[in-house]
Amino acid sequence: MAELTVYDVAQFGQRITTNVAKVMVGKEATTKLLLVALLSDGHVLLEDVPGVGKTMLARSLAVSLGGSFSRIQCTPDLLPTDITGLSIFNQKKEDFVFRPGPIMAQIVLVDEINRATPRTQSSLLEAMGEGQVTVDGVTHALGKPFMVLATQNPVEFDGTFPLPEAQLDRFFLQLQLGYPTLEEEKQILSRLQGEHPITSLEQWTEPHEVVKLQQVVRDVFVEDSVRDYIVRLVQTTRQLPQVHLGVSPRGSLALIRAAQALAALENRNFVTPDDVKSMAVAVLAHRLTLKTDSALRGVTGRSIVEDVLRQVAVGVEEI
Repeated sequence: MAELTVYDVAQFGQRITTNVAKVMVGKEATTKLLLVALLSDGHVLLEDVPGVGKTMLARSLAVSLGGSFSRIQCTPDLLPTDITGLSIFNQKKEDFVFRPGPIMAQIVLVDEINRATPRTQSSLLEAMGEGQVTVDGVTHALGKPFMVLATQNPVEFDGTFPLPEAQLDRFFLQLQLGYPTLEEEKQILSRLQGEHPITSLEQWTEPHEVVKLQQVVRDVFVEDSVRDYIVRLVQTTRQLPQVHLGVSPRGSLALIRAAQALAALENRNFVTPDDVKSMAVAVLAHRLTLKTDSALRGVTGRSIVEDVLRQVAVGVEEI
């Protein structure tokens, strides 16, 4: 079998984006960013108001990939074992048998993650960081690819538990879907008048093929000057007066991986500074912890990252 290349990654991206577009109207750019996270073995936090299609986007992606899909509906009474699974005593075998939880799927939708208690939220850390869960001292590996798509409502705060910095830092990207345009909403009404398009959506690949494509993305070339640009961007976020905590080294690594994935999806085997700029806000903004007075003045992580991109010169010749 021929070795896979960035051309295969680009073709994969086009097929999946076109397939998801049969269900999700006008969300091609968001779908591409989801594929960036998937190919980088990362997780995504979707922050948006209810009803804009977050759940349907996750389901469409899972169907297109041919991977298993599960949904976790977060509530204050949700327990860690409701996510990871638990060991139950089997009288016939006279031993404990592990009953896996919904986290054992390949595409996991964690709906309204900030409605779960901090203890329950923390049960996701091992799965997201290491691709495994430990129950009763026994470690269970998760299937590959593995991706968590978590949602939260940015408007409603009653009965919610804000995600701690350590949890936010585990998310590779933070994205917003936004409301559809006038024409897009007309298309949505037309498509959903009859049978929902998700019921006839086709599978376009196999999970093991995605794992191979992830390796292709890791091999995309990053020139030293581009790597230097990424480091300078991240270092700058740690020196700003509005920021309490800047981007961690995990954020630097996420940005370089996201740039590699974006380059591969655009059929290039090298990263350019424009790839870094395109991914910087989605990768870095949610990793910033702002000072209280900055937040009260309406400063956001997004605006800070955009300012940093304007301040920090690329400092490299054209690649």
